[in-house]
Amino acid sequence: MKRISTGSEFEKTLGYSRAVVKGDWCFVSGVTGYDYATMTMPGNVAVQARNCFETIRKALAEGGFAMEDIVRVQYTLTDAALVDAATPALGAAMGEIRPAATLVIAGLIKPEMLIEIEVTAFKG
Repeated sequence: MKRISTGSEFEKTLGYSRAVVKGDWCFVSGVTGYDYATMTMPGNVAVQARNCFETIRKALAEGGFAMEDIVRVQYTLTDAALVDAATPALGAAMGEIRPAATLVIAGLIKPEMLIEIEVTAFKG
C-alpha cells in the first residue's frame, strides 16, 4: 500500500492521506478547490472544480495512475444553484472518461468551499 500526501495541514490534523494506492486501485480523498500554488480559494465554482481536478491529476500521477483510470467520481456541491455553473468544468474533465458518478448537495467544512470532488481509479 502507498499513501500519497500533499503536505496539507488538513491531512495531518484530520489524519488522512490525499490518496491511497492498493494494488490496481487508487482512492483519492475529497478534494476542494484550493489553488495550492497561492493557497487561495477562488470564489467561482468552475475555477474551484478545475483546481480540484488538477490536484486529483497530480495525486493520481504520483500513484502511477492517469485521469483515464478514474472509474468512480462523487461531486459534492454546497448549493443546487451551482450545478449549472460547475457543469462545463466537470464535463471538460470527465466527458470522455465517463466514470460512474454521484452528485450530492451538502455543506462543506469551510464557507468558501463550493465543491469537493472524490475519485476512485482502477487500472488492471
